[in-house]
Amino acid sequence: MLYQVLIVIYLIIALALIGLVLIQQGKGADMGASFGAGSSATIFGSSGSGNFLTKTTTWLAIGFFSISLVLGNLTANRVKATDEWNNLEAPAAEVPVSAEPTNSEIPVADEKKDSTSDIPN
Repeated sequence: MLYQVLIVIYLIIALALIGLVLIQQGKGADMGASFGAGSSATIFGSSGSGNFLTKTTTWLAIGFFSISLVLGNLTANRVKATDEWNNLEAPAAEVPVSAEPTNSEIPVADEKKDSTSDIPN
């Protein structure tokens, strides 16, 4: 249950992180704002949204990496089903095989005559 919850939270954080990185402006955008490019009239004020988005991105990245470590630890401690088949020291369960099939509905092929025996030499 914990594993599935962490996977869902991990996915939400990853999508939020991608969205925040795509919303942020590059460093060159600040230079245009200082010369009056018009980006100073934003919702976040004249200082821009850099401080809020940067802090949010930092906390989402910390959450992303810490959940990655927890999920990696949980996955590493799981026993895989394929590992049971790789143990060659343990004998396989023996199932007795009967000489005749138990199902009488299985058709039996008739023996055909060898056609080469009828040809004279």
